[in-house]
Amino acid sequence: MGPMSALTRNEAQLRAQLLDVHHYVVGLDLTAGDDTFESATVIRFTANTAGDTFLELKPDLLHSVALDGNPLDPAALDGNRLPLTGLTEGPHELRVDARMRYSRTGEGLHRFTDPADGETYVYSQMFMDDVQRVFPAFDQPDLKAVFEFTVAAPAHWTVLANGVTTRLADRVTDGAGIWQSAATPVISTYLAAVAAGPWHSVTTEHAGLPFGIHCRQSLAPHLDADADEILSLTKDCFDRYQEKFTEPYPFDSYDQAFVPEFNAGAMENPGLVTFRDEFIYRSAVTDTERQTRAMVIAHEMAHMWFGDLVTLAWFDDIWLNESFAEYMGYQTLTEATRFTDTWTEFGVTRKAWGYDADQRPSTHPVAPDPDDVPDTASALLNFDGISYAKGASALRQLVTWLGEKDFLAGINTHFARHKFANASLADFVDSLAAHTERDVHAWARIWLRTTGIDTLTPQIEESTDDGDGPGGWTLTVDRKGSRPHRITAGVYHHDPADARTLERTELLHLDVPSDEVLSATGPRPALLVLNDGDLTYAKVRLDETSVETVLRGLSGIPDALTRTVVWNSLRDMVRDGELAPGDYLATAEAHLPEEHDLALVQGVLTFARTQIATRYVAPEQRTEALATITSIARDLLRRTEDGSDPGLRLTAVRTLIDSATQPDTPAAWLADDAVPGGPALDPELRWRILARLAVLGAIGEHDIDAAVADDPSATGQEGAARCRAALPTAQAKAAAWDRLFHDDTLSNYLFTATAQGFWQPEQTDLVREYVPRFYPEAVALAARRGPAIGEAAGRWAFPAYAVDEANLQAGHACLTDPDILPLLRRKLVDQLDDLARALRVVRTA
Repeated sequence: MGPMSALTRNEAQLRAQLLDVHHYVVGLDLTAGDDTFESATVIRFTANTAGDTFLELKPDLLHSVALDGNPLDPAALDGNRLPLTGLTEGPHELRVDARMRYSRTGEGLHRFTDPADGETYVYSQMFMDDVQRVFPAFDQPDLKAVFEFTVAAPAHWTVLANGVTTRLADRVTDGAGIWQSAATPVISTYLAAVAAGPWHSVTTEHAGLPFGIHCRQSLAPHLDADADEILSLTKDCFDRYQEKFTEPYPFDSYDQAFVPEFNAGAMENPGLVTFRDEFIYRSAVTDTERQTRAMVIAHEMAHMWFGDLVTLAWFDDIWLNESFAEYMGYQTLTEATRFTDTWTEFGVTRKAWGYDADQRPSTHPVAPDPDDVPDTASALLNFDGISYAKGASALRQLVTWLGEKDFLAGINTHFARHKFANASLADFVDSLAAHTERDVHAWARIWLRTTGIDTLTPQIEESTDDGDGPGGWTLTVDRKGSRPHRITAGVYHHDPADARTLERTELLHLDVPSDEVLSATGPRPALLVLNDGDLTYAKVRLDETSVETVLRGLSGIPDALTRTVVWNSLRDMVRDGELAPGDYLATAEAHLPEEHDLALVQGVLTFARTQIATRYVAPEQRTEALATITSIARDLLRRTEDGSDPGLRLTAVRTLIDSATQPDTPAAWLADDAVPGGPALDPELRWRILARLAVLGAIGEHDIDAAVADDPSATGQEGAARCRAALPTAQAKAAAWDRLFHDDTLSNYLFTATAQGFWQPEQTDLVREYVPRFYPEAVALAARRGPAIGEAAGRWAFPAYAVDEANLQAGHACLTDPDILPLLRRKLVDQLDDLARALRVVRTA
């Protein structure tokens, strides 16, 4: 078998002209053993003209192939391509029988055995080109077809698929269940899905359709505890989408399966959405984390229309799927559920993700030129903060500029025109343009086809009272960049009754750029916030007076979303070398103890701990930075002693654990199995404490063994792997390194956990020798194990703590390797740019 080939856009276009694919009948036998399964597929298609083409599959062993009853030579398989030559015009039937290999990396058909009870589960992740790991396909998004699954599974298993499944019979030889799924409407190959195992299920009916939520048996009590919340959110979002969209929900059921070792947050398989099962909470979580789960539920449901009903024609338009679902998920939560402040969390976490991605050399337009996405390997690189967060921010600005009524009218026209088919950016813009006089095509060119972030800076000029009239001030906005913005600007003065509080006295509506100079009488504002309300995508700078005001009085700003804009501005200033990291920490110390928005507290503390204390201050200043963060957390603990805000208290406890420089306090909590005044320790907090104690050298292997014996769950196994890799001994580091880079049986989640434990700023001397080794070994690992592990290596196993020139130079030398896997190369480019930025910040500070 030759090397695997990425599908090119040109190849896809030629094949789409040649073929119409009608129907897949996929038979899977999941009883063949622990490593492989049998896959038997019948594909019915039509050749529009005579010609040659190919089918894709990645088998462990190809048993047989027959075209219209005539056998083809399995040895003709070249890499992942089976040539189909001499096709005649007209209908054809292709039969392929193969043995396929289960995945341990979350690609294809992933198999997982739960260490808590020994039960096994399998689920598919077909995205991009991983359907070929499960069954043969003409694998491109614009060759949609009907799918049916027939699955043989162990007798006590349940099988889920895109359509409603029925257990038809039991196999006489071994009692295996034979399951059949209902035929789907036409969908793309990457959206076909199956999940099988002894699922614990909670089912109901809504709007005349069966709804279900499913998880592993060992998580059953935790799913049951949250089932009402999950199903209520699901129904509320479903009803809201049915109100917004004129096209009805297009599938026969709505199942949500929470599956183990899932690489993404979720996957929008029609009728069978798969989620990472960390969303089934074993331990206490904050309400912001519950909101995140709700957002993912809403995001994936939006895909049923935008992505599944109407699908991209090629992967240059991946933003059409993800930006829309991102925007609609946050907006629909705000409209239809108890989570009414979702845009604050978006601004804190998602928007910052987009801003960071857009300032790296790997940035790309929200809607890249098709020639810049020539194949599936390059398409995989664009699942980032630009396609999600920047794109959603652009859509939010579009709604502000266009008006929601016209925006929704355009979307519904788009659905009506392209349902059960494929569409492009041009199609989407044409649908919007049908409902407005505004030049949407020009807007799309400026916003979606360009890269980078605009920076908006207020210029305030004061005039004094010269005796002829009252003094006043004028406002102009400087724009560094090229995009038009419709924004609001908040004018704030100190509240006369309470000097600590800022009062918004006016909200200005601005179009930027503009020659207009706004003028007002009276004293200049204490604070002026551009993009108040966070309706556009731009870096916002504060004038000098406003900077002084927020450093002293940020917590006095009344609205959480305005505070988000200000905190993001301070964050950007730190990253750009315009605000000292210590000043950011001092501002956090002054104002976070008074902050009531949990998303803001979590976001600021995360940036402070993972970026400032770890990367943006010199090593000798790290202890002082951690002490400041610890002081903030202690203030939050004192504030929540009355039990009034358990989420805030939990955030404070987590921060204290992660920032501890001495083992005494977390060790005492572990010994008492509780934090004084609460909370009691749950599995997540115990493993968090153990990980920190491992870093500090306060526990050993025997303590980890005892802990995993008490918690043998998958999460416990991951916690133990993280702790073992974090132990400050040469032997522990050597063993962890060997598991990461030489043990190709390590699952994706155990790889990530081990990598998370390995690099620790407190262990610089111990791990220094591994920094130059990382680059060649990561390249070799990715070549052996593929994109998912390659991406995990670039993300989690990268020596990010080593903010020095030697690391930077070694990384840039690695990028000259022509054989590096594209996804790993992209990850390293981003990591090295972040590393160079951290170096600049440290030197400036």
